[in-house]
Amino acid sequence: MHLVTAQEMREIDQKTVEEYGISGLVLMENAGLAVFRTVQEILGPLTDKTVLIICGRGNNGGDGFVAARHLVNHGGRVRLMLAADPEALTGDARVNYDIWRRMGQKVYSVADRNSLQVLHLALMQADLVIDALYGTGFRGEVKDRLKRLVEAVNESDRVVVSVDMPSGVDADTGAVRGAAIMADHTVTFGLPKLGLLLEPGTDYAGTVHVADISIPPGATANVRRSLITSELVREWLHPRLPGAHKGHFGHVLVIGGSRGMVGAACLAARAALYGGAGLVTLAVPRSLQDVAAATVPEAMTAGLAETVDGSISPLARDHILDLQNKASVIAFGPGLSVHAETVEMVRLVLPAIRVPCVLDADALNALAIIASSSASRSHLDEGGGDESAGPLKAYMPTEVADGGHERGPPFILTPHPGEMSRLSGISVNELLSDRVGVAEGAAERWGCTVALKGRSTVVAGLGETYINPTGNPGMATAGAGDVLTGLVASLLAQGLTPVRAAAVAAYVHGLAGDLAAEDTGLMGLTAGAIVQTVPTAFKDVERR
Repeated sequence: MHLVTAQEMREIDQKTVEEYGISGLVLMENAGLAVFRTVQEILGPLTDKTVLIICGRGNNGGDGFVAARHLVNHGGRVRLMLAADPEALTGDARVNYDIWRRMGQKVYSVADRNSLQVLHLALMQADLVIDALYGTGFRGEVKDRLKRLVEAVNESDRVVVSVDMPSGVDADTGAVRGAAIMADHTVTFGLPKLGLLLEPGTDYAGTVHVADISIPPGATANVRRSLITSELVREWLHPRLPGAHKGHFGHVLVIGGSRGMVGAACLAARAALYGGAGLVTLAVPRSLQDVAAATVPEAMTAGLAETVDGSISPLARDHILDLQNKASVIAFGPGLSVHAETVEMVRLVLPAIRVPCVLDADALNALAIIASSSASRSHLDEGGGDESAGPLKAYMPTEVADGGHERGPPFILTPHPGEMSRLSGISVNELLSDRVGVAEGAAERWGCTVALKGRSTVVAGLGETYINPTGNPGMATAGAGDVLTGLVASLLAQGLTPVRAAAVAAYVHGLAGDLAAEDTGLMGLTAGAIVQTVPTAFKDVERR
């Protein structure tokens, strides 16, 4: 399912009108009818039911006028409040306002001195509230009288249905900069808006209903962002043929672990196996090899040269590069530590990687440390990379391809917001206000795939972006990210493209967390429970 920004939706609407000849009035009628049908599903028979509708001046308000008309025509009582001067209404919204008035129906003005008293009385009498105040064009902050109106609706115990977007929520980022309607249901038109899937907007949207308003498929052909669904995952996963053997499903090399954190690397290795990789090698500090072998007996192990503190030493470089010759994919970072010598190992190994690589956890932290060091600055000054592209580009392994162009193996980064902040130099608050934009910008600058973790993980590649709907707050637990790393590497080793490997992994990872939480609850959910449920999650995807 495609996801759109407000501007993209405006362009789709315009194309629908201009190229396909479907008028704006038809689109508005279909939108208002969709809202009416949702309300009817919620309330059942409308006789003796009262609905309060709060309309703004734009097309969102026009949709509210259409819904009001259908509610009255089906026996409902409607109290309609207008948050604009009627003379300011134009276009299709004005047409539907005039129809409402010709029906002899009353309109209460939010601008009236006693409007808040009228609102409170209407809320007391209402069975349901329709929020048609602001739509996808809203930016900024709801203020003054309208802020008090929004707060009054939220404080009531009435069911609220928002039209297209909950008023006060940014359609592109999900940002809420003040008061916003806390909806129980949101009826969005044509395609869901990004802000309905991103925090905090998703918390305000309630149940999202995507309504068909007659937009032709051709009008949405160039949309680059999509919601990850089970149908999409099934489409991308490769079927296993009867004659297949383990060599067909790739070999994942997991590099990580340190004294006190070997469990992270073990979780990643186990996830790679449960994700379907044919072979997994778990490379850890030499003193931890026996522990790793006992913890993940299905994996092969390698003991790497280590520091006195039990982390991987720079002396392990040649061993790692030898191991990569047998690997399809490297998962680099779980439990690695940021010991100074280990950071130096990362600096030495990264440019020499010649197979696809998933960078996570302390590999990302090491990369940020390297980039901020004087050695990194010197490297950039000498032409080792483009400073504006951030730290990854400076240390990206390259090879000369046909035609003389330099390219390297595909990289996938799986940072959480803190790691992304350190890599990009963007503050966490700024990053969280535009997670899609930050992920897409990083993927473009660094020439890689970025899976920016969190609720509704954002997976951005070159020219395509996916938003993940699965997962729950219980997954905010140590080791959950290591499970995701192993899954991404496993799917990449099995032949999925980098962006699809990351998208499928994010969906299955979140689904495994959801299924595990059904047994453990949110508070007791652990990474171990998540990884154990990965096979069940894949099976669930097959059934859906």
